[in-house]
Amino acid sequence: MTQTFAVVLAAGKGSRMKSDLPKVLHPVCGKPMVQHITDKLTNLNFNQIVTVVGHKSDMVKKQLGDTVSYAMQNEQLGTAHAVKMAERQLAEKEGTTLIITGDTPLVTEETLEELLKHHQETNASATILTMNTEDPSGYGRIIRNEQGQVERIVEQKDASEEELAIKEVNSGIFCFDNKQLFTSLQKVSTNNNQSEYYLPDVIEILKNEGNIISASSTDDVEEGLGVNDRLQLSNAEQILRNRILDFHMKNGVTITDPTTAYIEADVTIGQDTTIEPRVHLRGKTKIGSSCVIGPDVDLIDFEAEDKTKISNFSMTNDLCKMPIGNE
Repeated sequence: MTQTFAVVLAAGKGSRMKSDLPKVLHPVCGKPMVQHITDKLTNLNFNQIVTVVGHKSDMVKKQLGDTVSYAMQNEQLGTAHAVKMAERQLAEKEGTTLIITGDTPLVTEETLEELLKHHQETNASATILTMNTEDPSGYGRIIRNEQGQVERIVEQKDASEEELAIKEVNSGIFCFDNKQLFTSLQKVSTNNNQSEYYLPDVIEILKNEGNIISASSTDDVEEGLGVNDRLQLSNAEQILRNRILDFHMKNGVTITDPTTAYIEADVTIGQDTTIEPRVHLRGKTKIGSSCVIGPDVDLIDFEAEDKTKISNFSMTNDLCKMPIGNE
């Protein structure tokens, strides 16, 4: 079986966040954005995950611990330069490498798995995760030839008027043949309006050398949304919050008022449990089956046994033993 590696780009300062906290550590539904990414990659059993760090790297390392290895980007010279920082760990290895930014918490495991599968089935040197959107502003455009094959990616600041009208865009998530990736990175130049080393330039380099370039598209544009400021952070929080509520309801949990329920990403809830209005479940909270939680409950890292009822209550790090019927 082909080995799979991942490079997570998490070195940026994120100045538009206007925060002392590194951008990728801002939480979405109770978990830092970069943790969302590395948890998904771990669940998909990647052989090695390299996180490229830079700004306040100690804080990112403290969050992720030894679940990943690290590469340091001291200067912010572009995405291709960031990936190149993982050369020491990965350059000589055979396999497939996924590149993903640490500020895309909405991408799903299923989409990443499909991207990997598509890349391997097409025997491609590079595969781009693309999206079709009515508002492509801010995204790199996918340039195809008359046969529909991907030729290159052009960044918005470098695009012509005709290219700006293209609706198929780059999500910023790629798969590459690992050795070809690191060979091609040596050939990337800064001949662009930003004078940066762009990772998408690797696509054109590989294409010009006669290699296969493929694209796997996601129908859900939200999956590719990056977070660059507080407004986008709030938007991502709302989208993921709704996904979490939908997940629990589809798995047998009654949520009587989804507009006031707040359930974080790592919370687990058993079947036939009812979540009443104004309930907040945070951290690693575990709720058993056939429970009634709420109204007006806030639990953090809390464990409730089966058939437990809790209302008008707030507690952290304890075990509730109030079975329904014996209140």
